[in-house]
Amino acid sequence: MSTVSLVVRNALWKKKKVDLLVARGRVASLIPSARKTRVESAQELDASGLLLLPSLTDCHTHLREPGFEYKEDIASGLDAAAHGGFGNVLCMANTNPVNDNATVTERMLDRARAAWPHGPRLYPIGALSRGLKAEELAPMAELADAGCVAFSNDGLPVPRAEFFRRAMEYAWDQGKVVIDHCEEPSMARGAGMNEGAVSGRLGIPAQPDVAEAAQVARDILLADYLKIPIHLAHISCRRSVELIAWAKERGVQVTAETCPHYLTLTEERVEGYDSAAKVNPPLRTRDDVEAMLQALRSGVIDILATDHAPHAAHEKEVEFDLAPCGISGLDTALSVTWGLVEKKLLTLDDLVRAWSEAPCRVFGLPVNRFQAGDPADFLLFDPAAQWEVTPETMRSKGKNTPLLGTRLRGRVAAHFLGGKKVV
Repeated sequence: MSTVSLVVRNALWKKKKVDLLVARGRVASLIPSARKTRVESAQELDASGLLLLPSLTDCHTHLREPGFEYKEDIASGLDAAAHGGFGNVLCMANTNPVNDNATVTERMLDRARAAWPHGPRLYPIGALSRGLKAEELAPMAELADAGCVAFSNDGLPVPRAEFFRRAMEYAWDQGKVVIDHCEEPSMARGAGMNEGAVSGRLGIPAQPDVAEAAQVARDILLADYLKIPIHLAHISCRRSVELIAWAKERGVQVTAETCPHYLTLTEERVEGYDSAAKVNPPLRTRDDVEAMLQALRSGVIDILATDHAPHAAHEKEVEFDLAPCGISGLDTALSVTWGLVEKKLLTLDDLVRAWSEAPCRVFGLPVNRFQAGDPADFLLFDPAAQWEVTPETMRSKGKNTPLLGTRLRGRVAAHFLGGKKVV
């Protein structure tokens, strides 16, 4: 016990009071609080009334740097991540310049280490194609060597199946998975509104759910044929979920993510032409929300991700058709998910699996299961804390969320990475 540097006492883990012992940045042990283990010269923290959770991993964020620092930069994005409970952040390549060469990747990593030396840790996602133009493959070997953990063309889906096939093969040669934004580009690309009764009433150009599902089907068939894994980003509708379920039953190596807004909000939030609710893929119907919740509970959907997409106020405060798609999510994601646990729509085990265990497994990152030797990446969560989502309570530069003015329950009280307190 002489190497133990931190003892967190009386925390709640799986409805039991526990003491967490940390040594050399790793979990030494997790024991029932009733044992009252004494540790000489270790820092002690009383966590009575707080939940103990492993640090979260967000596998889909947009940190905007380089090129769009007025929306967000790496320092501010990681600040929002740290306070939101995220210890690992995977950031997309749609920067300026695009992250399609080692110089950009290394700059991102240098900026992250300078701003947050003890974490959150940044894991860049490299561009699938040069300039995200889907014309020439990016130098994936160079990007992987520089530190990219996956590849994606992000919000610019690849229309040509042959090109996408070669990209999957090249990425897998580097031991990396491709993340695909599933959207059939000819069907109202980036409309930000679901095609249905609400879009018809509002007169807004809209995208049907089949635009997503068609690309999901293509990717599944390619993964099945090639025997190569594929990861499907921000799934939003029942049609896609049914295809993923079929693929998993068949043994296809497919994993999928969804976002808190697809579990809680519907297309009705766009009423009044609210550009804060304009997102791609768009918010869907109540039936789709129910399908997403069931898919997450059953494991058809593996992962939760924020798709954190910060924008400046002047960009969103325009006519709906002119506003960019995107919701700022790092600040609110854990509280929103906790709300689903409180309503018994998800379990705490679902939350831990989807925010921590599954993303680390899919992208090859260390994960904390609170077993001896695991990284001491954890947070203390106050389930009773109430807070209002306002520009002042959000750490991100991007305040673009339909949750502004909403009161949420549950906030991060403390966050430790490698045994060091970052919040």
